[in-house]
Amino acid sequence: MFLLIFILILVALIWVHELGHLLVAKLFGIRVSEFNIGFPPRLFSVRWGETRYAVSLILVGGYVSIFGEDGEEGKGNPRSMASKPRVVQAAVIVAGVAMNLLVGWLALSAGYMAGMQATPGTSAFGEVRDTHATVTQVLPGSPAQKVGLAAGDKIESLQTGTQRGEQIQSAEQATNYIAAHQNESLLVTVLRGTEEKVFVAKPADGIVVGKKALGVSMADVGILQLPVHLALLQGAVSAKDVTVSTAQGLGIFFGSLVRGVADWNSVAGPVGIAGAGSSAVQDGFAAAAFVTALISINLAIINLVPIPGLDGGRLLIIIIEGIIRRPVSPRVVNTLSLTGFALIILLMVVVTYHDIARLVG
Repeated sequence: MFLLIFILILVALIWVHELGHLLVAKLFGIRVSEFNIGFPPRLFSVRWGETRYAVSLILVGGYVSIFGEDGEEGKGNPRSMASKPRVVQAAVIVAGVAMNLLVGWLALSAGYMAGMQATPGTSAFGEVRDTHATVTQVLPGSPAQKVGLAAGDKIESLQTGTQRGEQIQSAEQATNYIAAHQNESLLVTVLRGTEEKVFVAKPADGIVVGKKALGVSMADVGILQLPVHLALLQGAVSAKDVTVSTAQGLGIFFGSLVRGVADWNSVAGPVGIAGAGSSAVQDGFAAAAFVTALISINLAIINLVPIPGLDGGRLLIIIIEGIIRRPVSPRVVNTLSLTGFALIILLMVVVTYHDIARLVG
């Protein structure tokens, strides 16, 4: 059920992206022959005006068929995209990205209206309440990872075999307790969602320089709930932060990919996204809103990568045409697009393989 809800969210994000292209094309009088969610075979369609709106079976993408988008069709026809100024062509291409960024902002804002997880002092618009010492990261291969501790676990108490248990009120208290009992096994009681879980782990060498550690990062995390006007402001700030960090992360990943040293654990494909998304939906509205925003912003940034076959690749062609003041050969554009699609599919296959490997491992 939760997976189905998340799939519907993904389809909606694809729809929003393609809707951006559609609306801006129509705004500038460009003819749009088809607006399709998914890829064939087609399930159903309806014609409204000059445009056919369709939903197809394979819901992993979508497309808008715009008259003249290949740069040659209908040249001289005022309804053709090829006849429009290059700034208009660029606007049509960028519109999908802009819509995904808009959805990211609105989803984060909705999350803050409902009550989003945050750390004290991170917002200028409200106060974080009900803070708990929360695991924010678990290092691979660490004692914490081996016993099953996970990011998001709220630490309720810590106990050793020789000392009475201690109720944990802050991340600093938890850190100090672990540091004071480096040579003892720890009974760690956490709250995961609404379920209480107990783990036994012993700090080990090689995790943190100079001392033994469980291998977790912790922070005081609470709930930030804001009225509509402040939620919109906080949503804008958070959307900007997520956009910058996403762009930086993708830049680092693609740079390492070119050098042949990519860390595949730092990215997720369809399988990994589906798992994380369905879990977020299960965790409630705010968590689902955050993941929706994260995916929408990722879609925006990825589509701006200047790879033929993506919006960024088409935008690059338009910029080049503006510089050389003549169209790039359609044969060259088509060849580059096919090559770009092949590279994208290959990348998705490799990422999906690592998703599955993580699941079965």
